[in-house]
Amino acid sequence: MRKFTPAISVANNFEPIRELLENARKKTRPRTVDLYEVFCAILYLLKSGCQWRMLPSDFPKWCTVHHYLRCGVRNLKAAPVCWSRR
Repeated sequence: MRKFTPAISVANNFEPIRELLENARKKTRPRTVDLYEVFCAILYLLKSGCQWRMLPSDFPKWCTVHHYLRCGVRNLKAAPVCWSRR
């Protein structure tokens, strides 16, 4: 069981970010990592301020999370997304 669980409001905001994470890799074979787990790992890193290599083993490997974040930010710069606060 994962120790860090994001709030429900954050979980609802995952859908706009899912598209960025899905476009972060080539579609050559089926994905083996859950994108929501990658999203939770990024939130954990931002909240705790821990080092990449100190990411708990409950999450995907740190290099996988780093890759998705790096490519997602690159995609965000290429095509900005409009988020609205409710």
